[in-house]
Amino acid sequence: MRIASWNVNGYRAVWKKNFQEWLPDAKPDVLCLQETKSWPEQLTKDQLNPFGYHSAFAQAEKKGYSGVGTFSVVAPDSVQVGFADGSRFDSEGRVVITEHLSGKLLIANIYFPNGKARQERLDFKMDFYAHTYEYFNKLKNEGRNIIVCGDYNTAHKEIDLAHPKQNENTSGFLPIEREWMDQWVNAGWIDTFRMFDPSPGKYSWWDMRTRARERDIGWRIDYHFATEGMKHAITSASISSEVMGSDHCPIWIEVDENAL
Repeated sequence: MRIASWNVNGYRAVWKKNFQEWLPDAKPDVLCLQETKSWPEQLTKDQLNPFGYHSAFAQAEKKGYSGVGTFSVVAPDSVQVGFADGSRFDSEGRVVITEHLSGKLLIANIYFPNGKARQERLDFKMDFYAHTYEYFNKLKNEGRNIIVCGDYNTAHKEIDLAHPKQNENTSGFLPIEREWMDQWVNAGWIDTFRMFDPSPGKYSWWDMRTRARERDIGWRIDYHFATEGMKHAITSASISSEVMGSDHCPIWIEVDENAL
């Protein structure tokens, strides 16, 4: 099973760029998009179910903002939009959780908040972080195989961005944000990309305003984190930095479903 995650910075926008060519060529079994900025009723039939993919969307109450969409070749066993636990976080359309392989695999597609705008948004981001950690650790402790993928909006280690020293006081690389990611690792979650590639210079986001992509001055802020019990089933992880269309690029993992 090939699982891709991509912050497209507007699903309708990337549709007009290269998405229609990219998807049938890339052929992910499951594709998790973030920052779709779309309500389902704003999409055409082809956009709702591109090339026969099944789809599930979470949209923000505010149009043109946030949003995630999960597409799969085989219909999921179940779909949950949001945390669905009465929390205040579902109004921004940041979470879709799908079950696959007869319930053997849970995939959480999440667009984590950006905390750069102001302190209020950083506070919201950290509250969202805490809630996500608690929610999925509970499921992990129940023995579930889980992948939490998406745009985390934080670079974890110095190796994960081009200019770590200059960004120590910038949201996206603050100590409190990085410590939250440490929590996941300490609890037994795996940064799947680092299982296969320990090298620097591997990024998934570039600032468009400064034309950073041309100079490869980037950040790795998109991840597939997986429960420790899945380690033996994950056979590869990669970043498709050559794919254009957004300020992010797609990231991938491959899972041997027979090993779950």
